[in-house]
Amino acid sequence: MTMRVVILSGLLAALAIPTGSALAESERPGTVSVSGQGEVTAQPDMARVTLGVEARRPGLPDARTTVTAAVDRLLALTRELGIDAKYVNATGLQVQPDYTWNQEARKQELQGYVVSRQVQVELRDLDKLGTLMERAVSAGANQVGGATLDSTRRKELERQAMALAVQDARLNAETLARAAGAEIGAVRALNASSSPPQMPMYRMAAADMPAGAPPAETTYQAGDMTFTARVSVEYELVSK
Repeated sequence: MTMRVVILSGLLAALAIPTGSALAESERPGTVSVSGQGEVTAQPDMARVTLGVEARRPGLPDARTTVTAAVDRLLALTRELGIDAKYVNATGLQVQPDYTWNQEARKQELQGYVVSRQVQVELRDLDKLGTLMERAVSAGANQVGGATLDSTRRKELERQAMALAVQDARLNAETLARAAGAEIGAVRALNASSSPPQMPMYRMAAADMPAGAPPAETTYQAGDMTFTARVSVEYELVSK
């Protein structure tokens, strides 16, 4: 008899007293979740250029000498253009034996060696980009990729885009809250993400020259860079 009374009393107590989670849920204010986007555009002010030299020769010393001489000319070119040495990096030599397959003998035969080296330049004066790339070819670079344009203010521009995204999200939240007859309160959650900037395309534009004149060095014209940020924000809703 005593055991039954105790069990029944415990059951009645559990039904009569709401749990802590139920109380917390009932007291939780209404919320509104929104997203926002911000964009900032800017002109690039720097370029990263990789100038490669490769030589294929029967003898290793000849290939190495050819590549070393070309790299020395490239380094001299960067100094002539006034590029700070801290923005120039010359990688070490890479050597690879050059084999071909002899079908009759059914074996690999050494034909020579391929030696390569790269000069990586971070150019802070885009007016010199065309001159650098074209004169690099004349100096012996035979692997010249496109320039990667960038901004020295990248972090600052990314943060500006984030700030604009938050402002956009707040305006969205205020619009929804006003339509619902409420106001937004404190921020309950905030998440942000950013996309890699859209890299501008540069195009070559040779200057008009009279007939018979030597070819002009190409100039490179770049468009704007676009930095994009997105945020998702959850605000409390406050009754008017």
